[in-house]
Amino acid sequence: MSRESNIQNIGHQRRTFRGPGFGGGPPMARPVEKPKNFRGTLKRLLGYLRPFRLQFYIVFSMTILSTIFNIVNPKIMGKATTKLFEGLISKMMHIPGAKIDFEYIGRILLLTLSLYLLSSILAYVQQYIMAGVTQKVVLNMRSDIMEKLSKLPLKFYDSKTHGEILSRVTNDIDNISGTLQQSITQLLSAIVTITGVIIMMLTISPLLTFVVIITLPLSIIATASIASRSQRYFAKQQKVLGELNGHVEEMYGGHTIVKAFGHEEDAIKTFNQINQEYYEASWKAQFMSGIIMPIMNFISNIGYVLVCVVGGILVTKRKIEIGDIQAFIQYSRQFTQPITQTANIVNIIQSTIASAERVFEILDEKEEIPDKENAISLKEVSGNVTFENVYFSYKDDVPLIEDLNVEVKPGQMVAIVGPTGAGKTTLVNLLMRFYDVKSGMITVDGIDIRDIKRENLRKIFGMVLQDTWLFSGTIKENIAYGKEGATNEEIINAAKAAHAHHFIKALPHGYNTVLNEEASNISQGQKQLITIARAILANPDILILDEATSNVDTLTEIYIQKAMKTLLEGRTSFVIAHRLSTIRNADLILVMNHGKIIEKGTHKELLEKGGFYAELYKSQFLGALVSEDQKVG
Repeated sequence: MSRESNIQNIGHQRRTFRGPGFGGGPPMARPVEKPKNFRGTLKRLLGYLRPFRLQFYIVFSMTILSTIFNIVNPKIMGKATTKLFEGLISKMMHIPGAKIDFEYIGRILLLTLSLYLLSSILAYVQQYIMAGVTQKVVLNMRSDIMEKLSKLPLKFYDSKTHGEILSRVTNDIDNISGTLQQSITQLLSAIVTITGVIIMMLTISPLLTFVVIITLPLSIIATASIASRSQRYFAKQQKVLGELNGHVEEMYGGHTIVKAFGHEEDAIKTFNQINQEYYEASWKAQFMSGIIMPIMNFISNIGYVLVCVVGGILVTKRKIEIGDIQAFIQYSRQFTQPITQTANIVNIIQSTIASAERVFEILDEKEEIPDKENAISLKEVSGNVTFENVYFSYKDDVPLIEDLNVEVKPGQMVAIVGPTGAGKTTLVNLLMRFYDVKSGMITVDGIDIRDIKRENLRKIFGMVLQDTWLFSGTIKENIAYGKEGATNEEIINAAKAAHAHHFIKALPHGYNTVLNEEASNISQGQKQLITIARAILANPDILILDEATSNVDTLTEIYIQKAMKTLLEGRTSFVIAHRLSTIRNADLILVMNHGKIIEKGTHKELLEKGGFYAELYKSQFLGALVSEDQKVG
């Protein structure tokens, strides 16, 4: 999935909860994301709610009671209006002993106040219970997905963007949370309100009820016709918003390059074009969605006028009481709101099920092959590594590594060289069991790595990669990541061995210096020294190094080389080499191309052979000489 589609997806989810009852626009105004398997996903989502059935029964009971209390109140209030009207008419007609029965009216008002208060209390309690249930469901769902992510193989992460995974873990689950918290109870309340209002209107006057209901098709036709048009504009708005965000991210992410090549005006021009397109789509979408409610109100007012006229005629014929007209008008006002709210919530629930579907897609991903039941843990490792007839491919019909045979003796430094796509990183992934070989086997001290517990195997290997990874925290915490329960003395000794102690002490807060999100408050070389210190602290039996000196200054490169020498001492190591000058002292050099080892030997042997490695070395060496000549010139 592209960055733009991720942005659109996240943006859509953030705007899902807008509409009647959510502080925004009308129903059916925004594009509805439909799930592929609504019933199956809903059933599975309800599985997360099953442990909280009792709480749900309580919440639903309270929602129904709260709604019923609100529904019956207008009719009760109508009785007070009728009694007041009768008293006023009697007085106006000068009937002896005529008076307004304020005591009766007072009891009615007290009853309605009590019902409204009780309704509010029930609504408060059900929201309190629902909040707890929702957060527990989301807690369980997030725990499941994080546990699942830790068990997924590397190929899953290779096939998904970070933004896509993040969107599912955060936005999609937040979408589910919001729906569980509000939409379910609101949908139940809306259904009860519609049913209750129709029943109460029928008890007052079937004729007036018919008058109200005949306006309903007008509302549906008006809403559907306008919403279908606004959908198109909102879909375009979402698409253009993705393009706009993508352009801004690219321009500011590479702001230095844009300025260096003098493309500021082009960037602004492109931005203005997209921004104008976004403006055109947005105002049309907002206008079309904005006129739905005024039209709905207009149709509702037509019904209101008809109710007043017909109701007035019925009152004059003494077929219904004046208080019933007041109650009926209130019911007619209540009638359309839950209908529009229900339409909106149905859309929201569809979007939520689509979010749940994406979450369940991750939960259904195939996990790493579990450890064998009799898998062992190695305690003493000498460092003998063997590749025997190894075959591997990412795609079944496209072989990458074929018939690979290599024996690495304890303490040897093995360099892996070759062009991009030769299979160097794949070799490392196989060693760490991020991927399993399709045939053949890899052994450590004569034991097939598939017979070793994966956790134990990965503790045997230590990795220092070219792309440093440091988390937001102190330098001390980042180094201590290499060993659980590491003491301050061990951390400092590891930093000294990595030649990082000096620069760390020079920082304002020393080892307690907090690294920001991308560790951009220290240099690239300093980051690398910290990762080497972390590897030294971990004290692995076998090392995997992705040469890390390509983007640092000469002095820092010397420090890194010294630190690596300390790290490599006495350990079997695999070094992915980019600059061949750094591996001249390797015990064995494996030259890879198209997944095969085409040459192997020492630096001297390979140069004397005059093959692929010799050509590769000469091209780098001559390139360096030409560069030096240009500097001198």
